[in-house]
Amino acid sequence: MPNSKIIDKLNEILRHEWTGVAQYAQAGFVVSGLWREVYAGMFHDNAKESYGHANLVGDKIVALGGVPTVERNPVRQSSDLAEMLQFALEFETAAVHLYTAALSLCEGDRALEVFLEDILKEEQEGVDEISKLLRDASSTASGQSSTAAQASG
Repeated sequence: MPNSKIIDKLNEILRHEWTGVAQYAQAGFVVSGLWREVYAGMFHDNAKESYGHANLVGDKIVALGGVPTVERNPVRQSSDLAEMLQFALEFETAAVHLYTAALSLCEGDRALEVFLEDILKEEQEGVDEISKLLRDASSTASGQSSTAAQASG
């Protein structure tokens, strides 16, 4: 089958996206404390995004003559918000690597390249946003303090 390498890679991606559905939904369920209202919604939105990507990738696997996997990878769980965000960053970073690797297998199929690039862009946006959330709070706080001091001085 001429599409076997890309189908295998897309099934690897699909396993990753199924994992994202479960991992993000679980984080949305268990996040607690003062920031629950903010982060529960973010985690559930990320689960929906992973499901959307899984749907697209599964359909593409079938279009290429393959069978979409129903398997997923192990779900990383925590009740600590900082650790949940770190797991999310690692998940999104892995997705960027998977989609980038899949692009190298397109063999001139521009439509497939665009399909993968569109999802890759969303995954990279996830890396960017979670990275901003994980920035050192103390450097941000000190930056705000000096800005406040300058404004009052």
